[in-house]
Amino acid sequence: MTHRRLGIWTTALLLAAVSAVLGCRLADTDGITPVPQLLAFLPWLLAPAGLGVALALLTRWWPGALWAAVVLGLLAWFIAPYGTGGEPDGRVLASLEVLTSNVEFGQATDALVATVRREEPDVVFVEECEHGCSATLRRTLAGEYPYRRSVEGAGSTGSVILSRFPLEAAPGIPATMGMPGAVADVRGHAVRLQLAHPMPPLPGQLDLWRSELGELRDFAAASDAQPTVLAGDFNASQDHAAFRAILDTGLRDAARLAGSDRTPTWPARTAPAIGAQIDHILVSRDFSAGDARFLDLADTDHRALLVDLALHRPG
Repeated sequence: MTHRRLGIWTTALLLAAVSAVLGCRLADTDGITPVPQLLAFLPWLLAPAGLGVALALLTRWWPGALWAAVVLGLLAWFIAPYGTGGEPDGRVLASLEVLTSNVEFGQATDALVATVRREEPDVVFVEECEHGCSATLRRTLAGEYPYRRSVEGAGSTGSVILSRFPLEAAPGIPATMGMPGAVADVRGHAVRLQLAHPMPPLPGQLDLWRSELGELRDFAAASDAQPTVLAGDFNASQDHAAFRAILDTGLRDAARLAGSDRTPTWPARTAPAIGAQIDHILVSRDFSAGDARFLDLADTDHRALLVDLALHRPG
């Protein structure tokens, strides 16, 4: 095989792989393994696509060069932020700071406690908070956060919402991992809080992943009339159709509103150089978002997300 033919075959294989993922994105579907896993890293597909361009030019394979240009153009189009933006029209009624953190089976509990004491958020969503983590948070933070809702569980199944604001019980979302809910009294205004932690898109479990993201979508669609914060580890990015369906209900990604829609949160060991933003704080149209910060905690594979929110009077 000549060097040119080898270059053409290599180019074709690279572009075919990227095109398969892009085809699912165009069709608004998450496809089958390994497409959902690759969709999480859609922006990084620019690397093999760019290599395809270079190889097509080096081998003077002009149909391949055109193919590569189309692929790059589509990638650039889809990397743009998804969902609505803009500020609410009404005056500000209340402000609050919200943090979400996956502590990886409770391993990062001590780091989370130190971060919470330093940053002093008003509401904290904690995923993978197993029994020891839950007990530690109760023991160390009950004074600052007297209100809590939790689903107690081992390993990844436990989750906790901590709040400075009074909380009323609200139905959570039944799922494999805990997703508790509550209604917070934010300076006299009722705000629905819901923790998100659907199953990840593991091979052989894609139907469960889609189903639990669908439950979150149904919750979001039913919460339109009430100020809502839906936060946690979604195990999905804006490049997943199942996550975009949640945004299509009208919820907005606070990190996107703050100009940080592509900042990776997982895996923490390679972020921010490479990774995917799968930890989100989604808010209803009543909210604006100020600063969004991504915090590195020891002993977890997720970065925490801290966002300043303002609740506005409906316009």
